[in-house]
Amino acid sequence: MFRFSTATLSVALCLLLSSSVMGFAPATPMQQMIRSNIAASGSVSTSVSSSPLYSTEADMNETKIQTIEEINNSISVPNSLNEMIQQVSSAIKLAQESNPDAPQNRQIIRILLPRDSKSGQLGQYYETNVLESITDLDSITLVPPDETWQGGIMQLYRAISIPAKLILRDLGGFVGGVPPTIVEDRSIDTSQVDGVGIFQSQVPNNPLKDICCFVQPLQETLDDITTICDQAGKKRLVVLLNPQWRQIDDALDTVSKQGGFMGNFASFLGGKGNSLRQLDSLGFENTYVIEGYVCKGGNVRLMKRFDSDWVVFAENDSETDYIRIGESKSRPSYQDVEEMLNEKGISLKYARDIGLAPKLE
Repeated sequence: MFRFSTATLSVALCLLLSSSVMGFAPATPMQQMIRSNIAASGSVSTSVSSSPLYSTEADMNETKIQTIEEINNSISVPNSLNEMIQQVSSAIKLAQESNPDAPQNRQIIRILLPRDSKSGQLGQYYETNVLESITDLDSITLVPPDETWQGGIMQLYRAISIPAKLILRDLGGFVGGVPPTIVEDRSIDTSQVDGVGIFQSQVPNNPLKDICCFVQPLQETLDDITTICDQAGKKRLVVLLNPQWRQIDDALDTVSKQGGFMGNFASFLGGKGNSLRQLDSLGFENTYVIEGYVCKGGNVRLMKRFDSDWVVFAENDSETDYIRIGESKSRPSYQDVEEMLNEKGISLKYARDIGLAPKLE
């Protein structure tokens, strides 16, 4: 009977594993004989070197914990609709997986909207409904849902319907090559002019993966949101996409958050305090937020993921990318962003355009 050294058996094992994984030819008589010897001995003992080739079981089970600095550095402004969809889907999945015992299945998402990239003067004249014929996701512009949309909330609704469907399709995946069915329900918008709707993805043969997405919900739709959350249960995902209440607080919002008689009265007048408390009780959290406005004449973007700080970016003068200019634990105000720009030595855009200040590259 042949006898093999420990080193020989180790090398042979590696060869056998690699041939199996890579789909090489069936085992040779020599390989079969080595297998027989391993089976007879029951196990193979090898010495452990100072730099092991394979990770131990403890290493494999250890979860790499990122620092807040690493997470912040991973945040970037999406340059296309396709990239934004991928970022949103990834953030939603990460939030769900962050606590396996209690998945985060109540999420708030705020995104930019797709718009015709051929329009050099966005919002300054009537736009045709070109979004419905878009086939190339990388050929359009991402802009904030601000006052430049002359069609108002209904134009915003038509635009946001595109990423809403793409996000749900990406999250649902393909089952047997079949994508999830996306159903739109406008019955929640009783006036039909408030720009509110519900998109539901129905995954074939896996109803627990069905997702309900409220698009541009109002404070007045919170009762419907509560009802859907009760019906969905804790295992189904419910998303609020671009709610129509603002991130920043006005006077009524500030008072409404204080509670008591004055707080309730401020909420009655339109403050969002009671609405936020109701959402908190339902377990909703901001998962992915990207906002934008103009500061010192240039476009800025504010971004936050559920596990990151607020990260602020400024668009370069060639309008091809965004440059990181600062971070903040809380949502930075307009004045905070202006100070960040000053600290980076970034001048007014018109001064850069006419050569009075260095270009932002």
